Amino acid sequence: MGKFLESEKRRQTKFKANSPYFSEAARADGVYKGKPRPFCLPLDCAEENLFPEIRQTAPAYFDAQGIKWHDGRNGKPSNHLCDSQVCCVNFLFPFAQKPRALAEVLRPIFPGLREMLPVENGQYVAFEWIGQENYLGERISRNGKRTRGANFTSADAAVLFERSDGKRQMVLIEWKYTESYGSVPLKVAASGTDRTEIYKPLYLRNDCPLNKDLLPSFDSLFYEPFYQLMRQQFLAHAIEKAHELGADAVSVLHIAPARNTDFHRITSPELSNLGETVIDVWTRLVRIEDRFISVSTERLFAKQLPEIQAWSEYVGKRYAWVQAGSMGS
Repeated sequence: MGKFLESEKRRQTKFKANSPYFSEAARADGVYKGKPRPFCLPLDCAEENLFPEIRQTAPAYFDAQGIKWHDGRNGKPSNHLCDSQVCCVNFLFPFAQKPRALAEVLRPIFPGLREMLPVENGQYVAFEWIGQENYLGERISRNGKRTRGANFTSADAAVLFERSDGKRQMVLIEWKYTESYGSVPLKVAASGTDRTEIYKPLYLRNDCPLNKDLLPSFDSLFYEPFYQLMRQQFLAHAIEKAHELGADAVSVLHIAPARNTDFHRITSPELSNLGETVIDVWTRLVRIEDRFISVSTERLFAKQLPEIQAWSEYVGKRYAWVQAGSMGS
Protein backbone atom coordinates (compact mmCIF):
# COMPACT_ATOMS: atom_id res chain seq x y z
CA MET A 1 0.00 0.00 0.00
CA GLY A 2 1.38 3.37 -1.01
CA LYS A 3 2.41 6.17 1.34
CA PHE A 4 0.27 8.67 -0.57
CA LEU A 5 -2.83 6.50 -0.12
CA GLU A 6 -2.17 6.24 3.60
CA SER A 7 -1.78 10.01 3.93
CA GLU A 8 -4.98 10.57 1.92
CA LYS A 9 -6.92 8.18 4.15
CA ARG A 10 -5.96 10.33 7.12
CA ARG A 11 -6.74 13.56 5.26
CA GLN A 12 -10.13 12.34 4.05
CA THR A 13 -11.03 11.05 7.52
CA LYS A 14 -10.45 14.54 8.96
CA PHE A 15 -12.30 16.13 6.05
CA LYS A 16 -15.35 13.95 6.67
CA ALA A 17 -15.34 14.74 10.38
CA ASN A 18 -14.87 18.49 10.14
CA SER A 19 -16.14 19.82 6.80
CA PRO A 20 -19.66 21.20 6.21
CA TYR A 21 -20.11 19.09 3.06
CA PHE A 22 -21.45 16.02 4.87
CA SER A 23 -24.60 15.22 6.80
CA GLU A 24 -24.28 14.00 10.38
CA ALA A 25 -25.25 10.51 9.26
CA ALA A 26 -22.38 10.49 6.76
CA ARG A 27 -19.79 11.14 9.47
CA ALA A 28 -20.10 7.61 10.83
CA ASP A 29 -17.66 4.90 9.74
CA GLY A 30 -18.61 3.25 6.46
CA VAL A 31 -18.37 -0.47 5.76
CA TYR A 32 -15.96 -1.30 2.95
CA LYS A 33 -14.97 -4.86 2.09
CA GLY A 34 -16.73 -6.13 5.18
CA LYS A 35 -15.14 -3.81 7.74
CA PRO A 36 -16.08 -0.40 9.21
CA ARG A 37 -13.56 2.22 8.11
CA PRO A 38 -13.31 5.90 9.10
CA PHE A 39 -12.24 6.95 5.59
CA CYS A 40 -15.46 5.57 4.08
CA LEU A 41 -19.08 6.74 4.14
CA PRO A 42 -22.06 4.67 5.23
CA LEU A 43 -23.49 3.07 2.09
CA ASP A 44 -26.76 4.99 2.46
CA CYS A 45 -24.76 8.23 2.24
CA ALA A 46 -22.47 7.27 -0.66
CA GLU A 47 -23.74 10.10 -2.88
CA GLU A 48 -22.14 12.51 -0.39
CA ASN A 49 -18.79 11.37 -1.77
CA LEU A 50 -19.49 13.79 -4.62
CA PHE A 51 -19.24 17.58 -4.81
CA PRO A 52 -22.65 18.80 -3.53
CA GLU A 53 -23.67 20.44 -6.81
CA ILE A 54 -23.32 17.17 -8.77
CA ARG A 55 -24.81 14.70 -6.28
CA GLN A 56 -27.93 14.33 -8.41
CA THR A 57 -26.70 15.13 -11.92
CA ALA A 58 -23.64 12.84 -11.98
CA PRO A 59 -25.48 9.67 -10.85
CA ALA A 60 -28.33 10.51 -13.26
CA TYR A 61 -25.83 10.78 -16.13
CA PHE A 62 -24.15 7.48 -15.15
CA ASP A 63 -27.54 5.79 -15.02
CA ALA A 64 -28.69 7.19 -18.37
CA GLN A 65 -25.51 6.05 -20.10
CA GLY A 66 -25.37 2.65 -18.37
CA ILE A 67 -22.02 3.50 -16.75
CA LYS A 68 -20.85 1.39 -13.84
CA TRP A 69 -19.61 3.05 -10.65
CA HIS A 70 -16.49 1.29 -9.40
CA ASP A 71 -17.34 -0.31 -6.05
CA GLY A 72 -20.72 1.43 -6.22
CA ARG A 73 -24.08 0.04 -5.18
CA ASN A 74 -27.66 0.88 -6.08
CA GLY A 75 -26.67 3.49 -8.63
CA LYS A 76 -24.49 5.36 -6.14
CA PRO A 77 -20.72 5.99 -6.30
CA SER A 78 -18.17 4.21 -4.16
CA ASN A 79 -18.35 5.04 -0.46
CA HIS A 80 -14.52 5.08 -0.25
CA LEU A 81 -13.30 8.67 0.08
CA CYS A 82 -10.05 7.83 -1.75
CA ASP A 83 -11.80 6.29 -4.76
CA SER A 84 -10.13 7.33 -8.02
CA GLN A 85 -13.30 7.39 -10.14
CA VAL A 86 -15.04 9.59 -7.57
CA CYS A 87 -12.01 11.90 -7.59
CA CYS A 88 -12.15 12.12 -11.38
CA VAL A 89 -15.88 12.91 -11.35
CA ASN A 90 -15.44 15.50 -8.58
CA PHE A 91 -12.80 17.31 -10.62
CA LEU A 92 -14.25 17.04 -14.12
CA PHE A 93 -18.04 16.66 -13.98
CA PRO A 94 -18.56 20.28 -12.84
CA PHE A 95 -17.03 21.31 -16.22
CA ALA A 96 -19.47 19.20 -18.26
CA GLN A 97 -21.68 22.23 -18.95
CA LYS A 98 -18.97 24.91 -18.68
CA PRO A 99 -16.98 24.83 -21.93
CA ARG A 100 -15.21 28.16 -21.40
CA ALA A 101 -13.91 27.17 -17.96
CA LEU A 102 -12.90 23.75 -19.33
CA ALA A 103 -11.00 25.42 -22.17
CA GLU A 104 -9.14 27.57 -19.62
CA VAL A 105 -8.03 24.45 -17.79
CA LEU A 106 -6.89 22.58 -20.90
CA ARG A 107 -5.38 25.37 -23.02
CA PRO A 108 -2.00 25.44 -21.20
CA ILE A 109 -1.62 21.76 -22.19
CA PHE A 110 -3.16 22.16 -25.65
CA PRO A 111 -2.24 25.72 -26.74
CA GLY A 112 -3.96 25.27 -30.11
CA LEU A 113 -7.35 24.77 -28.43
CA ARG A 114 -9.90 27.21 -29.88
CA GLU A 115 -13.20 26.02 -28.44
CA MET A 116 -14.62 22.99 -26.68
CA LEU A 117 -17.14 20.80 -28.49
CA PRO A 118 -19.83 18.59 -26.89
CA VAL A 119 -19.03 14.89 -26.66
CA GLU A 120 -22.44 13.39 -25.90
CA ASN A 121 -25.92 14.67 -25.05
CA GLY A 122 -24.68 18.26 -25.01
CA GLN A 123 -22.04 17.54 -22.35
CA TYR A 124 -18.47 18.70 -22.84
CA VAL A 125 -17.02 15.92 -20.71
CA ALA A 126 -17.97 12.26 -21.11
CA PHE A 127 -17.02 9.58 -18.62
CA GLU A 128 -15.86 5.97 -19.01
CA TRP A 129 -15.60 6.39 -22.78
CA ILE A 130 -15.21 3.09 -24.65
CA GLY A 131 -15.63 4.36 -28.19
CA GLN A 132 -18.59 3.88 -30.46
CA GLU A 133 -17.32 0.53 -31.74
CA ASN A 134 -15.53 -2.45 -30.23
CA TYR A 135 -12.26 -1.32 -31.76
CA LEU A 136 -10.05 -3.52 -29.59
CA GLY A 137 -11.96 -6.72 -30.22
CA GLU A 138 -12.71 -7.26 -26.53
CA ARG A 139 -15.14 -9.96 -25.51
CA ILE A 140 -18.79 -8.88 -25.46
CA SER A 141 -21.24 -10.34 -22.94
CA ARG A 142 -24.09 -12.62 -23.97
CA ASN A 143 -26.58 -9.75 -24.10
CA GLY A 144 -24.51 -8.19 -26.86
CA LYS A 145 -23.88 -4.99 -24.94
CA ARG A 146 -20.66 -3.33 -23.88
CA THR A 147 -20.54 -1.79 -20.42
CA ARG A 148 -18.81 1.52 -19.84
CA GLY A 149 -16.62 1.35 -16.76
CA ALA A 150 -16.51 -2.45 -16.52
CA ASN A 151 -15.02 -5.31 -18.57
CA PHE A 152 -13.96 -3.06 -21.44
CA THR A 153 -11.13 -0.62 -21.97
CA SER A 154 -12.64 2.66 -20.78
CA ALA A 155 -11.05 6.09 -20.71
CA ASP A 156 -11.90 7.70 -17.38
CA ALA A 157 -13.11 10.75 -19.30
CA ALA A 158 -13.11 12.18 -22.81
CA VAL A 159 -13.23 15.71 -24.19
CA LEU A 160 -13.35 17.13 -27.71
CA PHE A 161 -12.24 20.49 -29.06
CA GLU A 162 -11.64 22.40 -32.26
CA ARG A 163 -8.10 23.64 -32.77
CA SER A 164 -6.96 26.94 -34.22
CA ASP A 165 -5.98 25.09 -37.42
CA GLY A 166 -9.60 23.97 -37.87
CA LYS A 167 -8.98 20.31 -36.95
CA ARG A 168 -10.82 18.44 -34.25
CA GLN A 169 -8.96 16.77 -31.42
CA MET A 170 -10.31 14.26 -28.93
CA VAL A 171 -8.53 13.64 -25.64
CA LEU A 172 -8.93 10.42 -23.67
CA ILE A 173 -8.19 11.13 -20.02
CA GLU A 174 -6.51 8.55 -17.83
CA TRP A 175 -7.04 9.75 -14.25
CA LYS A 176 -4.98 8.64 -11.28
CA TYR A 177 -5.32 9.53 -7.62
CA THR A 178 -3.83 7.24 -4.95
CA GLU A 179 -2.92 4.29 -7.18
CA SER A 180 0.26 2.30 -6.82
CA TYR A 181 1.09 -1.05 -8.38
CA GLY A 182 3.17 -4.13 -7.74
CA SER A 183 5.02 -6.37 -10.18
CA VAL A 184 2.18 -8.81 -10.77
CA PRO A 185 2.07 -10.20 -14.33
CA LEU A 186 -1.36 -9.95 -15.95
CA LYS A 187 -0.70 -11.92 -19.11
CA VAL A 188 -3.08 -14.68 -18.01
CA ALA A 189 -6.46 -13.74 -16.48
CA ALA A 190 -7.96 -15.58 -13.52
CA SER A 191 -10.30 -17.27 -16.00
CA GLY A 192 -7.29 -18.70 -17.83
CA THR A 193 -7.61 -16.35 -20.81
CA ASP A 194 -4.31 -15.30 -22.35
CA ARG A 195 -4.77 -11.54 -22.60
CA THR A 196 -1.96 -11.19 -25.11
CA GLU A 197 -4.10 -12.98 -27.69
CA ILE A 198 -6.79 -10.28 -27.43
CA TYR A 199 -4.46 -7.36 -28.11
CA LYS A 200 -1.77 -8.99 -30.24
CA PRO A 201 -3.50 -8.15 -33.58
CA LEU A 202 -3.34 -4.46 -32.65
CA TYR A 203 0.27 -4.77 -31.58
CA LEU A 204 1.31 -6.53 -34.78
CA ARG A 205 -0.19 -3.91 -37.08
CA ASN A 206 2.26 -1.80 -39.07
CA ASP A 207 0.64 1.35 -37.69
CA CYS A 208 0.88 0.25 -34.04
CA PRO A 209 1.14 3.45 -31.95
CA LEU A 210 3.99 1.97 -29.89
CA ASN A 211 7.66 1.84 -30.79
CA LYS A 212 8.12 -1.91 -30.92
CA ASP A 213 11.85 -1.59 -31.55
CA LEU A 214 12.26 -0.40 -27.95
CA LEU A 215 10.15 -3.17 -26.43
CA PRO A 216 11.96 -6.32 -25.29
CA SER A 217 8.70 -8.28 -25.67
CA PHE A 218 4.95 -7.83 -25.97
CA ASP A 219 4.55 -9.65 -22.64
CA SER A 220 6.51 -6.88 -20.90
CA LEU A 221 3.46 -4.62 -21.24
CA PHE A 222 1.22 -6.87 -19.16
CA TYR A 223 1.96 -5.28 -15.80
CA GLU A 224 -0.06 -2.40 -14.37
CA PRO A 225 -0.07 0.46 -15.13
CA PHE A 226 1.52 -0.37 -18.51
CA TYR A 227 -1.33 -2.74 -19.32
CA GLN A 228 -3.83 0.11 -18.85
CA LEU A 229 -1.71 2.59 -20.79
CA MET A 230 -1.30 0.15 -23.68
CA ARG A 231 -5.06 -0.34 -23.99
CA GLN A 232 -5.73 3.39 -23.71
CA GLN A 233 -3.19 4.08 -26.45
CA PHE A 234 -4.67 1.38 -28.70
CA LEU A 235 -8.15 2.81 -28.12
CA ALA A 236 -7.04 6.36 -28.89
CA HIS A 237 -5.32 5.22 -32.08
CA ALA A 238 -8.39 3.27 -33.24
CA ILE A 239 -10.74 6.19 -32.54
CA GLU A 240 -8.43 8.48 -34.52
CA LYS A 241 -8.41 6.09 -37.49
CA ALA A 242 -12.22 5.92 -37.38
CA HIS A 243 -12.53 9.73 -37.10
CA GLU A 244 -15.03 9.20 -34.32
CA LEU A 245 -17.05 12.37 -33.67
CA GLY A 246 -15.07 13.93 -36.52
CA ALA A 247 -11.78 13.74 -34.63
CA ASP A 248 -8.65 14.23 -36.71
CA ALA A 249 -6.31 13.48 -33.80
CA VAL A 250 -6.80 11.59 -30.53
CA SER A 251 -4.40 11.87 -27.61
CA VAL A 252 -4.15 10.22 -24.22
CA LEU A 253 -3.82 12.72 -21.37
CA HIS A 254 -2.51 11.15 -18.18
CA ILE A 255 -3.38 13.13 -15.03
CA ALA A 256 -1.96 12.20 -11.63
CA PRO A 257 -0.92 13.96 -8.41
CA ALA A 258 2.74 14.94 -8.35
CA ARG A 259 2.56 14.04 -4.66
CA ASN A 260 1.86 10.40 -5.50
CA THR A 261 5.41 9.24 -6.08
CA ASP A 262 4.32 5.64 -5.35
CA PHE A 263 2.91 5.53 -8.88
CA HIS A 264 6.34 6.20 -10.42
CA ARG A 265 7.71 2.73 -9.74
CA ILE A 266 8.40 0.71 -12.88
CA THR A 267 6.63 -2.59 -12.33
CA SER A 268 7.63 -4.49 -15.47
CA PRO A 269 11.14 -5.94 -14.99
CA GLU A 270 11.92 -5.82 -18.71
CA LEU A 271 11.07 -2.12 -19.00
CA SER A 272 13.23 -0.86 -16.14
CA ASN A 273 16.05 0.23 -18.46
CA LEU A 274 13.80 2.54 -20.51
CA GLY A 275 13.42 5.28 -17.91
CA GLU A 276 13.28 6.18 -14.25
CA THR A 277 9.48 6.35 -13.93
CA VAL A 278 6.40 4.85 -15.54
CA ILE A 279 5.77 8.11 -17.40
CA ASP A 280 9.38 8.27 -18.64
CA VAL A 281 9.01 4.79 -20.09
CA TRP A 282 5.62 5.37 -21.69
CA THR A 283 6.62 8.69 -23.20
CA ARG A 284 9.49 6.92 -24.96
CA LEU A 285 7.29 4.07 -26.17
CA VAL A 286 4.55 6.14 -27.84
CA ARG A 287 5.68 6.78 -31.41
CA ILE A 288 4.00 10.16 -32.02
CA GLU A 289 5.05 12.63 -29.35
CA ASP A 290 1.77 14.52 -28.82
CA ARG A 291 -0.37 11.39 -28.70
CA PHE A 292 0.59 10.86 -25.06
CA ILE A 293 0.84 13.74 -22.61
CA SER A 294 1.26 13.56 -18.86
CA VAL A 295 0.49 16.41 -16.48
CA SER A 296 0.19 16.66 -12.73
CA THR A 297 -3.20 17.37 -11.20
CA GLU A 298 -1.58 20.28 -9.35
CA ARG A 299 -0.39 21.92 -12.57
CA LEU A 300 -3.60 21.31 -14.52
CA PHE A 301 -5.79 22.91 -11.88
CA ALA A 302 -3.41 25.68 -10.82
CA LYS A 303 -5.53 28.41 -12.39
CA GLN A 304 -8.22 30.13 -10.35
CA LEU A 305 -11.64 29.85 -12.01
CA PRO A 306 -14.13 32.42 -10.66
CA GLU A 307 -16.88 30.93 -12.87
CA ILE A 308 -17.02 27.88 -10.61
CA GLN A 309 -15.96 29.36 -7.27
CA ALA A 310 -17.93 26.88 -5.13
CA TRP A 311 -16.15 24.00 -6.84
CA SER A 312 -12.76 25.68 -6.36
CA GLU A 313 -13.43 26.03 -2.64
CA TYR A 314 -14.52 22.40 -2.36
CA VAL A 315 -11.45 21.06 -4.18
CA GLY A 316 -9.17 23.34 -2.16
CA LYS A 317 -10.51 21.87 1.07
CA ARG A 318 -10.95 18.23 0.11
CA TYR A 319 -7.84 17.84 -2.05
CA ALA A 320 -5.70 20.52 -0.41
CA TRP A 321 -2.50 19.16 -1.95
CA VAL A 322 -3.70 20.46 -5.35
CA GLN A 323 -3.50 24.12 -4.38
CA ALA A 324 -0.43 23.63 -2.22
CA GLY A 325 1.35 21.94 -5.12
CA SER A 326 0.21 24.48 -7.70
CA MET A 327 1.86 27.31 -5.81
CA GLY A 328 5.23 25.90 -6.69
CA SER A 329 4.45 24.97 -10.28
